[in-house]
Amino acid sequence: MTEEKLTVNEGKEEYIDANGVTYGRYAVRTPVVIKGDDPAEIARRYVLPHLRPGDAVFFSEKMIACTQGRAIPVTDIKPRGLAVWLSSKVYKNPGGIGLAMPETMEMALRECGTARILFAAACHCVGRLFGKRGWFYTVAGRKAASIDGPCHYTIPPYNRYVVLGPAKPNTVAKRISAALNGALVLIVDINDLGGEILGSSEKVDKALYKKILKDNPLGQCGQSTPCGIIRQKLT
Repeated sequence: MTEEKLTVNEGKEEYIDANGVTYGRYAVRTPVVIKGDDPAEIARRYVLPHLRPGDAVFFSEKMIACTQGRAIPVTDIKPRGLAVWLSSKVYKNPGGIGLAMPETMEMALRECGTARILFAAACHCVGRLFGKRGWFYTVAGRKAASIDGPCHYTIPPYNRYVVLGPAKPNTVAKRISAALNGALVLIVDINDLGGEILGSSEKVDKALYKKILKDNPLGQCGQSTPCGIIRQKLT
C-alpha cells in the first residue's frame, strides 16, 4: 500500500479550516468488518502504512460496534408495544432512521432502560411546548443517539441490521493507538447532519475535531471507508 492511494470521498472536500489551521481529511478503504474482527489489526494493516508523524486517525463508531457484535439483524428484534407507539412519535430525520422505527426504539429501551426513555420522551414534549428540539436525546444520552437503523445506503449485510453504539470507545481507541505507534485515535459518530467524538486514545479538544469532521469526510457506509486520517496542511 502506498501513500498515493489515500483518497477523498466523492462529494467531500480534501481540506477544511478549523481554528485558523487547515487540515486534510483522507478516507481509508477496508474490507467489510464482521463480529470478531480486530480493529487494531485492521488499523495496522490498512492505516499504518499511510501515517506520518502528527497524524490523527478516526474510526466510525459503526465499524467498531460491528466488530464487537453490537449489530443485530432486524428480524431478530421483536419490538414491544411501547416501542411501536414511541417510534411513531419520533421525527423522521432525512439523514437517517434513528429511533423512528419500532426495532431501533426497542433497542433504545433495552440499552437505556424503559424509565429513562419515558422520561426523555416527557422532556421532549415539554421542549416542544417551548419550541425546542433535541431534549429527548439530551436526556436519553449517547447510547440512544448512537443507535443506527438499516438504510438503503448502508453496505450489506448491515442494510438489514440495527447497530448499537460501541462499547468502551476510549479503551478501544487506546488499543488501536498502540497498534499505530501511539498516533492519536478517535472513535466518532459523524453523519451528514453533525456528530460527536465518542472516544479517544488521549484527552482531546472535542469541539475542534467536530469542526474538522463536521461534513462527514468518511461519507456513508456504502463507500466502505470506515476510517480516515486527519493531517495538518503544511504552509
